[in-house]
Amino acid sequence: MNCPRCAQAMRAHRLDGHLGREVDIDVCTACQSIWFDAQESLQLTPGAILTVFRVIGENVTRPAPRDGDVIRCPRCHGQLRRTQDLQHNTHFEYARCPNQHGRLIAFFDFLKEKDFIKPLLPAQIAELRKYVQAVNCSNCGAPVDLALHSECTHCGSPLSILDIAQAERLVAQLHAADDRRTQPVDADLPLALARARRESEAAFEGMPGHAAWSHDMWSLGTVGAGLSALMQLIRE
Repeated sequence: MNCPRCAQAMRAHRLDGHLGREVDIDVCTACQSIWFDAQESLQLTPGAILTVFRVIGENVTRPAPRDGDVIRCPRCHGQLRRTQDLQHNTHFEYARCPNQHGRLIAFFDFLKEKDFIKPLLPAQIAELRKYVQAVNCSNCGAPVDLALHSECTHCGSPLSILDIAQAERLVAQLHAADDRRTQPVDADLPLALARARRESEAAFEGMPGHAAWSHDMWSLGTVGAGLSALMQLIRE
């Protein structure tokens, strides 16, 4: 299937769903988007969510500015409608088919929907300003001048960071349901997540000499930097 947003070829992934069903998703790494048929995002098991999380982490790139382009459903070619939603206290958005065929969601918004993202604390932003003049918005890719702003002036997204604790909670859920689990958890993942939590905390306590969070990594955006660091730890 070609991506509704950028027309590049998407890669299909078959994941575990609830009640023993399988869920097919299509991932576009070119524009960092995911297509879900119907309500399949809601049907993903914790293990499947972790799989998508890892797919996103392994393909994270510097976000490109995105505008409200007219995009059409790959099933019926109807114009997708921009839709805003709320998960707990976190706002996210996606483009949905008016005929209920599915929806297209950006990597960043999928992470928000699944509680993998949390806003930076004021103290973290103040610490970041000491070492970085600007970062790219993790949502739209626009530059954010840290001397003047703590949110993106293009799309309004607050500066955010990866919530490693959510990934740890998902791993704990999988281990708690070990007898029913069909999708195994990488044995190194719990340790890598714990190390990633320490790395992300240390990144805001003094960047110079901090190997895992280089200035180049910050160009991925604050969320992308966290994902990139986590993938490095998992691969070690």
